Amino acid sequence: MPTLTIDGRQITVPSGTTVLQACDQLGMNVPRYCYHPGLSIAGNCRICLVEIDKFPKLQISCNTPTADGMVVKTQSDKTVKARQDVLEFLLANHPLDCPVCDQAGECELQNYYMDHGLYDSRFEEQKVKKQKAVPLGETVMLDQERCILCSRCVRFTDEISKTSEFGIFDRGDHAEVNLYPGKTLDNKYAGNVVDICPVGALTDRDFRFKARVWYLSSSPSVCPGCARGCSTDIHYVLDRPYLAEGARVMRLKPRYNPDVNQWWMCDEGRYSYKSIDQARLTQPICRQGGETHDFVWELAFAEVVRRLKDAKTRGALSQWGIVPSPQMTNEELFVTKQLAQRWGIACNPAVPVKLGYSDSFLIQADKNPNRRGMETIGFDADKASLIDRALRGELRVLYVFDHDLVDLYGAEKARRLSEQVYLIYQGTNENATSQLAHLVLPSAVYAEKDGTFTNVDGHVQRTFKAFEPLQGARPTLEILFEIAKRMDEPLIYSSAVQVFKALAQAVPAFHGLDYDMIGKTGKRAPA
Repeated sequence: MPTLTIDGRQITVPSGTTVLQACDQLGMNVPRYCYHPGLSIAGNCRICLVEIDKFPKLQISCNTPTADGMVVKTQSDKTVKARQDVLEFLLANHPLDCPVCDQAGECELQNYYMDHGLYDSRFEEQKVKKQKAVPLGETVMLDQERCILCSRCVRFTDEISKTSEFGIFDRGDHAEVNLYPGKTLDNKYAGNVVDICPVGALTDRDFRFKARVWYLSSSPSVCPGCARGCSTDIHYVLDRPYLAEGARVMRLKPRYNPDVNQWWMCDEGRYSYKSIDQARLTQPICRQGGETHDFVWELAFAEVVRRLKDAKTRGALSQWGIVPSPQMTNEELFVTKQLAQRWGIACNPAVPVKLGYSDSFLIQADKNPNRRGMETIGFDADKASLIDRALRGELRVLYVFDHDLVDLYGAEKARRLSEQVYLIYQGTNENATSQLAHLVLPSAVYAEKDGTFTNVDGHVQRTFKAFEPLQGARPTLEILFEIAKRMDEPLIYSSAVQVFKALAQAVPAFHGLDYDMIGKTGKRAPA
């Protein structure tokens, strides 16, 4: 393990560590364009130059291995001047379109110019012209004039997605990144090339011209699109102009998590953010005698509690059934199970599992974020289906969370079910089941509440409340707490934090975990 000195600070690193990686460990900001920790080292942008004692020339830190006794200077006059020269070379043919570029505000050309540039251009407006606004596929747009040939996109499609759409063509100042003839950028992870592009050459067609990034707020979260549960950041705005259009969330970005998704996420999860604001259930609905009425929450709670108390008085709570969902958080599942056991209500998630596309990288066939958590908490999916029991006339009330029964069982069976029982549907978005239900309770989406999911590998991660629920929707825990209170049997906790503490004590797989320990990257549940 070599020990070296960087800008007067000593550090010992594992053998094979590069100078740039050692600088990162010390928190030193050495500029880089082509280097990305998830890709192979190309060493072609040259801006990460550093001065090393006894070396005759400056060295690129991204591809220079550390050695014992090495003395590195990252801020010497010679180093800073060389970086300025490299930056001037990279900007020689770069277009002056920062005011209309989506990368503005998170562009490393802008950032490093402020740190190392601040010079007047020696070029007149005689730049090499290339193609602009070229659609590469459904999700990505290419502007060749902005490209600095870092080759990150080329290496990503070669090494990560293994689809090899990108190449660099021609030579000198006419060199350009482009797709190989006959190819389109349509792989399942195409959006990641936008994330790793350090400039505005590759932009997201969905996000283009929506918002300036300095107006965006960010909140850590977990993608609910499949059992992988990729760590993400939700980028949103709460300014009135965007709210007028019903849009708060502008985009999702992958968040680095070495135990789950590293730096990446699939496009299906990336563009699933629209369900947070679109086609939402925003107020309780009651259907009676063929008529549909908009309810207020007071009436909705009163209806649920009236039916519960009536069944309890008659000793008929066994005629109730609750169908929880692997879309629910661990905390919601735990409270649901507790209430079902307290009242003697049958509660199990036995519904058909619809599997989708999967691969050997991130995407899981199970499109639910918390099936592992549901199993860990002790729900028995092998019990007789409550749907079948209801169709046989054994149940009078069915309380369904999130599931679209029409999608799972077909329209005819779902219609017969709604005729057979009083159907309560609690969920986030409109679907065919919400159209059949006698009582609809709108719940908050994952971005509007705190909680945890357990992914396919048993990794427990937190979802963080980014903003308030849309209009009249309420977090599921809040709904359950209120029902229990109105049943004159209030629960001893009133927040997700308190519920998780009780869960960690009650379920062995969660022993020793708490919200602080889980943090932003999660924690593997004890075996």
